[in-house]
Amino acid sequence: MTSKLRLENKVAIVTGAGSQASGIGNGRATAILFAREGAKVLLVDQNQSAAEETLEAIRKEGGQAEVFVGDVTRAEDCRAIVEKTVALWGKLDILDNNVGIHGPGSVVEVKEEFWDHIMTVNVKSMMLMSKFAIPVMAAKRSGSIVNISSISALRPRGLTPYSASKGAVIALTRAMAIDHGKDGIRVNCVAPGPVYTPMVYTLGMNEELRDRRRRASLLGIEGTGWDVGYAALFLASDEARFITGVVLPVDGGVTVTSAPR
Repeated sequence: MTSKLRLENKVAIVTGAGSQASGIGNGRATAILFAREGAKVLLVDQNQSAAEETLEAIRKEGGQAEVFVGDVTRAEDCRAIVEKTVALWGKLDILDNNVGIHGPGSVVEVKEEFWDHIMTVNVKSMMLMSKFAIPVMAAKRSGSIVNISSISALRPRGLTPYSASKGAVIALTRAMAIDHGKDGIRVNCVAPGPVYTPMVYTLGMNEELRDRRRRASLLGIEGTGWDVGYAALFLASDEARFITGVVLPVDGGVTVTSAPR
């Protein structure tokens, strides 16, 4: 018997589907896994070459995907992304909101302009994408939205602007789950821990810090973008049909330790 692909006949949007450098970030991993499991995927990113690198990886495996270059902090772009998806494939089943930026410092140190910027990129983008995706999903009374937060929202450590924005993502997820459950739409959240991705190593992480992060895991292993992608895949799939409004840490157990290591 041939097993059914987990996202067979599904149509998905993945925002931040490129990567800040060569390698596998959360968005790229998620897009590849969605396509590998049968979904048609619109790859959204501001960086065309990064999105096309993801596209090439998907097509090499025989998957179906297209690229959309756009800015998800702009309402007109978010509307166009959803309209393009429907024009290409006739529907929308899954939205993976993966765009995000880091922000260090305290409320004393952060500049007001940057505070506004990180809230726009990390939170407003998810609101806007959902604003245009939800009516399409609601029309057929089914859909799954996965928002990417961070354990920094659950366990803050010197990244106050980032932690606040990712905490807002969790609140947004829960509120949307309540608002749109009646429409058959599930809304869940993945909270990655110290995973090693291109975003991390482009920030200049050295091997000593990388090893310390690995050892902070109760499992003693290093997380990657694939771990985040597999979590998103599960939540997006019909296997999670009775799950909504949850926050799933993907952190090797870091959030259950009593203190940072």
